[in-house]
Amino acid sequence: MFRKICFILGLLIAGVSVPISLSTNVNAQEAVPVYAKWGKLAVKETQSKYPNASIIDYLYEGRETKENSTIERFKLWIKDDIKEFGVFVSIEYTTSTGELIKIEFQETPQ
Repeated sequence: MFRKICFILGLLIAGVSVPISLSTNVNAQEAVPVYAKWGKLAVKETQSKYPNASIIDYLYEGRETKENSTIERFKLWIKDDIKEFGVFVSIEYTTSTGELIKIEFQETPQ
């Protein structure tokens, strides 16, 4: 009798834990924002443009959709040996293919 109770409890625990772990995996996958690919590119290209500086903060500013293209906007806060400053990064790409059109940088004191 004790074995049956332990067996049933084991099945119940195993049955409850499987859906919980599956839902956790799904939520983790959904947590990756759509703009993440472009954010990584913004950071990489900013590091290339300012090789002696450190990126200390990152902010997604939003998306603008045009007729055939999309622009993702980011603000990165940078610190070098002399000063701290912001850099607005705009990444334009073809909406249908995801092909990069251009990247623009604009420095700002704030």
